[in-house]
Amino acid sequence: MFMGKEILLRNTAPKTTEKTEFPKVKFEAFGEEMVEKEVKPSGKNGRVYLPPGWVGKRIKIIRID
Repeated sequence: MFMGKEILLRNTAPKTTEKTEFPKVKFEAFGEEMVEKEVKPSGKNGRVYLPPGWVGKRIKIIRID
């Protein structure tokens, strides 16, 4: 759990000249709470269930792999 009143995402990965399709970046995040879950299939899309207390809140999703 992260404590704080705002979410800050900052790309702190070193800059490279190498061209890749999906380069990895590092983010630093500050916020209220964090959960880590696996995306499940749902028709032609993916779905993640979040806590009901998060309904109506602003969130950010970061794919980690």
